[in-house]
Amino acid sequence: MGRVIRKRVIVTGRVQGVGFRWGAREAAERFGVAGWARNRLDGTVEVEVEGEPESVDRMLGWLRSGPPGASVEMVDVTDAKPDGDDRFRIRQTV
Repeated sequence: MGRVIRKRVIVTGRVQGVGFRWGAREAAERFGVAGWARNRLDGTVEVEVEGEPESVDRMLGWLRSGPPGASVEMVDVTDAKPDGDDRFRIRQTV
Protein backbone atom coordinates (compact mmCIF):
# COMPACT_ATOMS: atom_id res chain seq x y z
CA MET A 1 0.00 0.00 0.00
CA GLY A 2 1.22 3.49 -0.83
CA ARG A 3 0.56 6.78 0.88
CA VAL A 4 -2.68 6.88 2.89
CA ILE A 5 -4.87 9.95 3.35
CA ARG A 6 -8.16 10.53 5.18
CA LYS A 7 -10.95 13.00 4.44
CA ARG A 8 -13.92 14.06 6.55
CA VAL A 9 -17.00 14.87 4.46
CA ILE A 10 -20.34 16.48 5.32
CA VAL A 11 -22.95 15.82 2.63
CA THR A 12 -25.97 18.14 2.51
CA GLY A 13 -29.22 17.73 0.58
CA ARG A 14 -31.78 14.94 0.41
CA VAL A 15 -29.32 12.37 1.73
CA GLN A 16 -31.23 10.58 4.50
CA GLY A 17 -33.86 7.95 3.84
CA VAL A 18 -32.45 7.20 0.37
CA GLY A 19 -29.89 4.48 1.20
CA PHE A 20 -26.97 6.92 1.19
CA ARG A 21 -24.95 5.21 3.94
CA TRP A 22 -25.44 1.73 2.46
CA GLY A 23 -24.57 2.99 -1.01
CA ALA A 24 -21.48 4.63 0.43
CA ARG A 25 -20.42 1.33 2.00
CA GLU A 26 -20.84 -0.48 -1.34
CA ALA A 27 -18.91 2.26 -3.16
CA ALA A 28 -16.15 2.15 -0.54
CA GLU A 29 -15.77 -1.58 -1.07
CA ARG A 30 -15.57 -1.06 -4.87
CA PHE A 31 -12.98 1.72 -4.53
CA GLY A 32 -10.94 -0.02 -1.84
CA VAL A 33 -11.29 2.62 0.88
CA ALA A 34 -12.07 2.33 4.58
CA GLY A 35 -13.86 4.63 7.01
CA TRP A 36 -17.46 5.17 8.06
CA ALA A 37 -20.73 6.97 7.38
CA ARG A 38 -23.47 8.15 9.72
CA ASN A 39 -26.60 10.28 9.66
CA ARG A 40 -26.55 13.46 11.69
CA LEU A 41 -29.53 14.97 13.47
CA ASP A 42 -29.35 18.07 11.24
CA GLY A 43 -30.26 15.97 8.17
CA THR A 44 -26.74 15.71 6.75
CA VAL A 45 -24.59 12.62 6.33
CA GLU A 46 -21.06 12.61 7.77
CA VAL A 47 -18.47 10.37 6.13
CA GLU A 48 -14.79 9.69 6.78
CA VAL A 49 -12.83 8.04 3.98
CA GLU A 50 -9.31 6.63 4.25
CA GLY A 51 -7.08 5.08 1.61
CA GLU A 52 -4.70 5.84 -1.22
CA PRO A 53 -5.26 9.30 -2.77
CA GLU A 54 -6.71 8.05 -6.08
CA SER A 55 -9.14 5.74 -4.32
CA VAL A 56 -10.23 8.48 -1.92
CA ASP A 57 -10.76 10.83 -4.89
CA ARG A 58 -13.00 8.24 -6.59
CA MET A 59 -15.02 7.90 -3.37
CA LEU A 60 -15.35 11.67 -3.08
CA GLY A 61 -16.70 11.71 -6.63
CA TRP A 62 -19.34 9.16 -5.66
CA LEU A 63 -20.29 11.19 -2.57
CA ARG A 64 -20.92 14.25 -4.77
CA SER A 65 -23.83 12.45 -6.45
CA GLY A 66 -24.77 9.64 -4.04
CA PRO A 67 -27.14 6.77 -4.76
CA PRO A 68 -30.28 6.96 -6.93
CA GLY A 69 -32.89 8.96 -5.05
CA ALA A 70 -30.39 11.25 -3.35
CA SER A 71 -30.13 14.93 -4.20
CA VAL A 72 -26.73 16.20 -3.05
CA GLU A 73 -26.63 19.99 -2.66
CA MET A 74 -23.24 20.47 -1.04
CA VAL A 75 -20.18 18.42 -0.10
CA ASP A 76 -17.78 19.92 2.46
CA VAL A 77 -14.43 18.08 2.50
CA THR A 78 -11.69 18.59 5.08
CA ASP A 79 -8.46 16.72 5.80
CA ALA A 80 -8.35 14.28 8.69
CA LYS A 81 -5.58 12.22 10.24
CA PRO A 82 -5.47 8.59 9.03
CA ASP A 83 -6.37 6.21 11.86
CA GLY A 84 -5.89 2.79 10.26
CA ASP A 85 -9.50 1.73 9.62
CA ASP A 86 -9.55 -1.67 7.94
CA ARG A 87 -13.07 -1.53 6.45
CA PHE A 88 -16.03 0.80 5.90
CA ARG A 89 -18.71 0.88 8.61
CA ILE A 90 -22.12 2.44 9.12
CA ARG A 91 -22.25 4.23 12.47
CA GLN A 92 -25.10 5.31 14.71
CA THR A 93 -26.79 8.68 14.13
CA VAL A 94 -25.39 11.63 16.06
